[in-house]
Amino acid sequence: MSRATKLFEPFKLGPITLANRVAMAPLTRNRAVPAGLVPSPLAAEYYGQRASAGLLISEASQISPQGQGYQDTPGIHSKEQVAGWREVTNRVHERGGRIFIQLWHVGRISHTALQPNGAAPVAPSAIRARTKTFVKGAFVDTSEPRALELSEIPGIIDSYKRAAANAIAAGFDGVEIHGANGYLLDQFAKDGANKRTDAYGGGIENRARLMLEVSRAVATEAGADRTGIRISPVTPANDVSDSNPQALFDYIVDQLNALKLVYIHVIEGSTGGPRDYAPFDYSSLRKRFSGAYIANNGYDFELATKVLEAGAADLIAFGKAFISNPDLVERLRAGAPLNPWDKTTFYGGGAKGYTDYPTLAQAAE
Repeated sequence: MSRATKLFEPFKLGPITLANRVAMAPLTRNRAVPAGLVPSPLAAEYYGQRASAGLLISEASQISPQGQGYQDTPGIHSKEQVAGWREVTNRVHERGGRIFIQLWHVGRISHTALQPNGAAPVAPSAIRARTKTFVKGAFVDTSEPRALELSEIPGIIDSYKRAAANAIAAGFDGVEIHGANGYLLDQFAKDGANKRTDAYGGGIENRARLMLEVSRAVATEAGADRTGIRISPVTPANDVSDSNPQALFDYIVDQLNALKLVYIHVIEGSTGGPRDYAPFDYSSLRKRFSGAYIANNGYDFELATKVLEAGAADLIAFGKAFISNPDLVERLRAGAPLNPWDKTTFYGGGAKGYTDYPTLAQAAE
């Protein structure tokens, strides 16, 4: 039995055609080789197994050593990392898939143990986030950050630009800027974390500036038609908040639309939590943006089908279900049961809970 819905129709995303409208959301798995933070050979297998998704979005990858916030997360700033990612993109392309990389700077969501020379993490303002990070196999409180100097901001933008160039060199079909979940660009945009009084603080236009300058720089490097961005207007993830998210994100999306980015990837509600966490009109973002809208957070087959049929989104991103179901697209199409995931193997480790979940065909054997 095959379920025919819009979810399984091809979709044209800029210059590339996706086999279906299922996206694999970026999922942090903390399995990069510690020496050099290079994607491991297992990563090529992991992404290759999931290549039947219309679009794979890689785990978040730091644009610079300063951008790292958790142990064993891969980067996209060294030659060795580019070579490691090329193995991944080659495998995905061999299997007919399409893959974007997510570009990441964590800002204050870090620890001195992970920062170059044990330095303090950087942030818009010197306000410690009330949250944990993952260091030396354990969850620990984030370190006290320092506020970025105005003179340092061009260097941050340049790191994103270089990372985008590296991503294209590594064979990615495009890049997704991580502007969500309380990391650096989200910290600048939201007034709970940004108390600056210079050109990057105060009103909405100033707070949105870094996210938009980064978007422009990355789009110039990778091509706007190969650049997407992830946003999370109301999520409380990583201790981030804003007093007026609707006005802020209506403005941001208007500006992103002017840059002609290929998609916005929107976390609706609280990341990994309730979709109705706080009132927000996502249809307002949809109307303002002429590129593709990827909807994310708590989607199953029924909700995905309903939202696509209503024209409220173009693609649907699935997260945890992809961890335990390499053939998620086939399972959704057949109405087959999904493998349950094992939370204890989400972060760190080897093949167990990473590349050993069975497909339907393997389970039948």
